[in-house]
Amino acid sequence: MKQTKISEAVVRRLPIYLQVLNELDSREIQTVSSQELGVKLDLNPAQIRKDLAYFGEFGRKGIGYDVVYLIEIIRQILKVNQTIKVALVGAGNLGHALCNYNKYSKDNMKITAVFDDHPAKIGTNINNLVVQPMSELVATIAEQKIRIGIITVPAFEAQNVVNQFVSAGIEGILNFAPAILRVPDEVRIHNADFTRELLSLAYYLNHEGEDSDETAMD
Repeated sequence: MKQTKISEAVVRRLPIYLQVLNELDSREIQTVSSQELGVKLDLNPAQIRKDLAYFGEFGRKGIGYDVVYLIEIIRQILKVNQTIKVALVGAGNLGHALCNYNKYSKDNMKITAVFDDHPAKIGTNINNLVVQPMSELVATIAEQKIRIGIITVPAFEAQNVVNQFVSAGIEGILNFAPAILRVPDEVRIHNADFTRELLSLAYYLNHEGEDSDETAMD
């Protein structure tokens, strides 16, 4: 594969391509063109071809992409062709839902350890995972060679969890807490803020048609 700087936008589109390709594979569709992918994803086919070309030449002119082969290539690019262990902190309702998702996920990215500091939750079982105390976090992450952490705790606790993840050697964090968190440059953090997304949706619901009105007034 080509070694070049890949933009974040491209990386974020790859899982979307993979999702569609998996759906095509489930229907036993063997080949797909960039035009067909573009229609399904509402994307310019040229953008899809450009994204994939960053990593190599995988299509055949006049035929398109082999679905199974492209699935494997994208899985390699995203590094989910190998098992990636994930630690989760916060055994509340969202934590339960994410752990239960493990049961149905076909990806090799798996939550293998769950932590909480609430006495009533420690020792309970979530989808065959025993909730551990926070005091065991560092040792468990080292023992299991866990590289990614998920945060599903209240906002006021999130930075403390981040600090413990960083101390334990976690390289990537998915944060569900509605908080702006600080991490070292070498640690990647992605935020999944439900509140922010819902508020954004509310804006567009309440302002539907206003943009066109403003344009008419200019």
